[in-house]
Amino acid sequence: MYKNLAATLVAACFFSPLSFAQSTPVTPPAHSPVKAGFVYVSPITEAGWTKQHDEGRKAVEAALGDKVKTTFVADVPEGADAERVIRDLASQGHQIIFTPSFGYMEPTLKVAKEFPNVKFESVTGYKTAPNVATSNARYYEGRYLAGVAAGRMTKTNVAGYVAGFPIPEVLQGINAFTLGMRSVNPQATVKVVWLNAWFDPPREREAAMTLFNQDVDVVAFHTGSTAVMAAAQERGKMAVAYHSDMRKVGPDAQIIAVTHQWGDYYTRRVKAVLDGSWKSGSVWGGVKEGMIRVGDFGPKVPKKVQDEVLELQKAVGSGKLVPFAGPITDNEGREVLAKGLRLTDEQILNMNYLVQGVVGKVGR
Repeated sequence: MYKNLAATLVAACFFSPLSFAQSTPVTPPAHSPVKAGFVYVSPITEAGWTKQHDEGRKAVEAALGDKVKTTFVADVPEGADAERVIRDLASQGHQIIFTPSFGYMEPTLKVAKEFPNVKFESVTGYKTAPNVATSNARYYEGRYLAGVAAGRMTKTNVAGYVAGFPIPEVLQGINAFTLGMRSVNPQATVKVVWLNAWFDPPREREAAMTLFNQDVDVVAFHTGSTAVMAAAQERGKMAVAYHSDMRKVGPDAQIIAVTHQWGDYYTRRVKAVLDGSWKSGSVWGGVKEGMIRVGDFGPKVPKKVQDEVLELQKAVGSGKLVPFAGPITDNEGREVLAKGLRLTDEQILNMNYLVQGVVGKVGR
């Protein structure tokens, strides 16, 4: 997850998906397991950003058995604390360390210089080094599909969106969700509330309640807790789960979940350390790569809608459906993309506007 707004906007300019650089492989001794460390920015809750990364860690253990030994440190603030924890893991002999939060990028790079034989995976970062790789997911693909479900389910034609920071990743999600909604419900609008925080359950709940008081009957969110889902359950409204399936929290409220799948990627990267083939590089994967999926429908969603969304998910995975295809107009009436064109990765990564149908301004 991103933390520093200014740095993130720079990230959008320099992130280069699927570019790879060579590094000198270091193979651990055959008789000992690979030690893999994970650093988490928040506590491991029942669902959310950190929960999904810990599920990825568990998937590594399940896949590799006694060939790997994993360690995690949770609730580590970005900055000096992160640097200390990452250094400690490297000093303790971990051969690969995963740091899934944008604010961990610089501490990871600093420690990586001190430990050139350790491999580092900066998740959501954009700067690589010979022993630092980056990865991220195309969250916006799942957001578009969730928007289709929301567009089918809304009765008021008004959705809400509780947003963290006004950075490209979040703007991509809001815009894709809105485009997905309006693809099946052209009258739909999306009201945005900005928190300028990733993990603040009381404020997340308050923002959801405010939206529900403004004719919103379905809400999406880009925050780290289950507070918005819980609020929807309490108010008898609908919500789109993010990061994880949240039906335990909102058994009646959840209509669909956009989930992040890290297990396969993490397992492949640890395997690469095992066999000496690990390379630095940047990966930006989506539905096609298995890093994003939608599903986990709630009981209110008719089978017809479920089938429609799942078919569209196949189309996204095959490349037949592209969320950011023209014509696209921003919510101030300016043409962003002409009919017949598609946004490039660079344009998506530099996104700094809200599309037609979004009620609100960037950051306000």
